[in-house]
Amino acid sequence: MSDLPRKAVTRTAKLAALPLGFAGRATWGLGKRIVGESAELVGRELQQRTAEQLFKVLGELKGGAMKFGQALSVFESALPEEVAGPYRAALTKLQEAAPPMPTRTVHGVLEERLGEDWHELFVEFEDKPAAAASIGQVHRAVWHNGREVAVKVQYPGAGDALLSDLSQLSRFARLLGPLIPGMDIKPLIAELRDRVSEELDYGLEAQAQRAHAEEFADDPDFMVPAVVHQCDQVLVTEWVDGIPLSEVISDGTQEQRDRAGQLLARFLFSGPARTGLLHADPHPGNFRLVPGSGDGARKEEWRLGVLDFGTVDRLPGGLPIPIGHSLRLTLEGDAQSVYELLCEEGFVKESIELDPDAVLDYLLPIIEPAQVEEFTFTRGWMRSQAARVADPRSPAYQLGKRLNLPPAYLLIHRVTLSTIGVLCQLGATVRLRDELEEWLPGFLPEQEQAAEA
Repeated sequence: MSDLPRKAVTRTAKLAALPLGFAGRATWGLGKRIVGESAELVGRELQQRTAEQLFKVLGELKGGAMKFGQALSVFESALPEEVAGPYRAALTKLQEAAPPMPTRTVHGVLEERLGEDWHELFVEFEDKPAAAASIGQVHRAVWHNGREVAVKVQYPGAGDALLSDLSQLSRFARLLGPLIPGMDIKPLIAELRDRVSEELDYGLEAQAQRAHAEEFADDPDFMVPAVVHQCDQVLVTEWVDGIPLSEVISDGTQEQRDRAGQLLARFLFSGPARTGLLHADPHPGNFRLVPGSGDGARKEEWRLGVLDFGTVDRLPGGLPIPIGHSLRLTLEGDAQSVYELLCEEGFVKESIELDPDAVLDYLLPIIEPAQVEEFTFTRGWMRSQAARVADPRSPAYQLGKRLNLPPAYLLIHRVTLSTIGVLCQLGATVRLRDELEEWLPGFLPEQEQAAEA
């Protein structure tokens, strides 16, 4: 038995304690207001105390709790520094590790799925996990042919834990809302729930990884490990050495940050164009900066290693052409055409009428990185964007509440925002415009005309 179902009562109790803690702090905050402290100061203290409890609990659990924590961690850049700063280490931990599964449980899964003689498939197998994530953990090993491999073993009961945690978290999503300015927590949790069955299916993951590994084989910019073996609850792939992106964020040189950021942006837009799939779990734990064929001294020699294809969006034609089209029209300042296109795609419901110029004003700050040859993504810029759309007194907030996000764009939207969050954590200077022109369908007029023909 896994420790996930056995400790279900403990997990439930820890998650259930979160809203009680929030309520207690709200009462504490009210008391502070009564004795005369400013609303802004009290609000920040409340946010900091809430973050402390939330990150502590999510870091102690696997399952949906960790999956949710990883999704939140990429938006750390949007948090005020006094809240995010003290808990950056906890957020990094969420991206890289979770409590390990007992060795006897790992061996039990391998025996059940690979057979009683599973040891014979490996020259070496390290019982201590190299990494542990939300639904499985990874062991370093040497395959029987001498190939270094990563063996991902799914936690027994992982599906139940994922659904249970996410159901519990969804009950008090409203209380979590103020933690990440400008972000609606409930749809994020709902989307994570919708993806559970897909993420648990290592057969689907292997298919997506093979497609990427074939497409990016010998690519000078990317390294996708090949799939070596796959069966229920076990996935064996090539081992990837490299610097985890979380370490680049905390300790990397500026050259490493810029190179990682450029490649992350390139992968976001080129992946769907080249494979018809969008890698939909862009938190730093899923990327490595891998030395290229040279001595690794120059930033252009680094490649981006991409891991974990458990969650993908299937886009046979690549990213939707209206994304590139509307982005170009926004850059050109064509408010009426932008508005008409958003209406056609369902971003503006038929029952609502908005001012096209106001919509353009809402969008322009968001696409600032595409307006220049190169843009430096910073936590400060991310915080300013979050504050702009989160302040109920601002026109951007009022307009944003009236816009609609069509289901077909939901995952694309989250992946794009998440990638931008990681770029801001990196503090990377990126030539985003180059990647849009190269890979985003409909961004250049000739791309749009070719697609229509």
